[in-house]
Formats: sequence, C-alpha cells, structure tokens
Amino acid sequence: MGRLHDLHSAQGQSPWLDNLRRGWLHGGEMQRWIERGVRGLTSNPSIFAKAMTDTDEYDLDLRRLVGDGKSVTEAYWDLVIDDIRSATALLMPVFDGSDGEDGYVSVEVSPALAHQTEATIEAARELDGRLGAPNLYIKVPATREGIPAIQTLIGEGVSVNVTLIFGLGRYSEVMEAYLAGLETFAAKNPDAQLGAISSVASFFISRVDVDVDRRLDDIGTEAATALLGKAAIANAKLAYQLFEKTFSGPRWDALVARGARVQRPLWASTSTKNPTYPDTLYVDELIGPNTVNTLPDSTLGAYEDHGTVARTIDANLADAYKTVEALGQLGIDLEEVAVKLEAEGVGSFAKSFDEVLDTLATRADEVT
Repeated sequence: MGRLHDLHSAQGQSPWLDNLRRGWLHGGEMQRWIERGVRGLTSNPSIFAKAMTDTDEYDLDLRRLVGDGKSVTEAYWDLVIDDIRSATALLMPVFDGSDGEDGYVSVEVSPALAHQTEATIEAARELDGRLGAPNLYIKVPATREGIPAIQTLIGEGVSVNVTLIFGLGRYSEVMEAYLAGLETFAAKNPDAQLGAISSVASFFISRVDVDVDRRLDDIGTEAATALLGKAAIANAKLAYQLFEKTFSGPRWDALVARGARVQRPLWASTSTKNPTYPDTLYVDELIGPNTVNTLPDSTLGAYEDHGTVARTIDANLADAYKTVEALGQLGIDLEEVAVKLEAEGVGSFAKSFDEVLDTLATRADEVT
C-alpha cells in the first residue's frame, strides 16, 4: 500500500502531516493524504500564518466575521477553529479505527502565553471546550512555565501535544508532568479509565543540527567537521532511551492497569535544512515503535518515494553516546543549545502570530 502504511504496520511509527491549508480540507487533498497513510495532523502559528497570508481562501469568512463585529484576533481564532474542526472530522475514522491511538489534530494556544502558566491553562480549556473533539490535541510549549500547565491539563483529562522540546532535561520534565497529571486524574476519578487521555511529546530535530553545525563550522577542526549532521539524531536517539526507561516499572504499571497510554515521542521539525543532507534523513534514522513523525508534505512525498522502512531508533546507540561526548569535548553542550532553541522557537511562533494578525487586519480593511 506504500511506505507510509508500511511505516506504521511494520515498524509501529505513525506518519503525520505537519501542514494545514483550508483548500486541502475541502478540496480532497487531506483525504488523499489519509488514504496514502497519514495518521494525524499538526499545526502551529507559522503554518496558519502561511495559510492565511498566501491565499485568499479565508477572505469571505473574514469579511463575514468582521462584519459581525468580531475583532481581528477573534476572527483569527474563529478561522482556526473552523479549520481544526474540519480536520478532526476528516481524521475521525483514523481515530476510531486505531482505538484512539492516532487520528489527532493539534492546535496551539497563543504563543504570547508561552511564559504564563495560568493563562495557558485557561486558553487550553477554552480551545478544548469550543472544539469538543475526542481526537484533538491542545499544543502547549515545553517552557518552564508550560510544564505545570501541562500537568494541570492532563490532570483534568485534556489531551496535550507538548511542543518545542529540544533537550533531554526538559524532556524528562515533560514526561514527569504527564505521569503526575495522569495520577492526579486517576485519584480524582477512581472509577474512570485513563485511555481517553492522550499525549505526545514533540521533540524538535533539524533545528538542533542547524545550530550545532554552525558552531562546528566556527570551530573548523577535522574533529568538528566529522560531527556535522550528527547531533540531532544522536539527541533524539537518547531521548527515546529516556522514553523507554520512563514508561516502564511499577509506577507506570499502576497507570497501565487503569488504561493509561504512553506519551509517544513525536519527531518534529523533520525536513532537512541543509541541502547536502538526504531529504529523508530525519525520518530514516528515527524509526521505532510507539513514535510519531510529523512531516511537511514535501518530506512526506520524498519518504513515499525513497524512504527507509526499518527500525533505526535504537541502532548504533554507542555512536549516539560518542557523538554527544565528542560535542562536549569541543565545548558544545546540547542542553545549552536546547535553552537557546526553545527561546528562538517561542519567539518565532510569536512573530508569526503577530504577522498573521497584522495581515488579517489589512485584509479586513480591504474586504469590508
């Protein structure tokens, strides 16, 4: 049936689409991706900014909403919610057919709230309540302030896609927030099963190589050159080891007895930014069970054409540890890189959010 189907059936990894356009939802393109093996969809402020500014697909609804007295910000969220609602409906058969494992659509709270715990919680509750779909993920960034928000939301039964994870230290905190949230929900609802609560932890890949490769180029030695393009994959492989360790043992077994699902690692930012690297590098090297890889449509197409279908996530683990050690010997600390990339990621999404509001304000003036 094709590599995307094989990736899931043979290797236990779920390919998702990291893009959303209104025309795809209503013109059949999204349905065709589902038929080809896509099992979920992720969005973020940058994706919506591109969708709303590169096409006129939203102009009629924008005119209606502004004409009804909505502010530009209110109109933006109405447009987003309409798209997410359509996407959850399209993916509901995947959700039902997978017993709630896949078929999810992610929508992110405002990036302006990334460092505001209580405001994030309230925004997530509002989005979850407005959409009311069982196959909805609310995306919350894994900032220091986001961690307690994640724990609270899971404890309330809200399914969460934790985004903007770059380092192992933060990833450990994310998994702890999920476990503690499940325990809170279980304690408050002693007769309830936990299977309706789901979460993925979005671990970003290519941005790590972009940053580390720049540092290696600056060092310029033979030892540094030998490490180009290796940091991101090594980082992710070690993250998977943390995942397997965390979701095992007595604490986890007690939650499994109540129907809990693992918080799957989701590999994000998986298009290669360096044109000299293989275009499916961040798919081929990170394949393993209980994982998700969310891919831009161009990378999905490349993987369909010539990608690998084999378990690779825990292959050559010794090399991954050696890579991290060698980077440290050159003065490159991946945890310090992660802190920098988290701040840049939050800033990038906030900029996209502001830009799309500015564009919609201009469009609103033009269409009314």
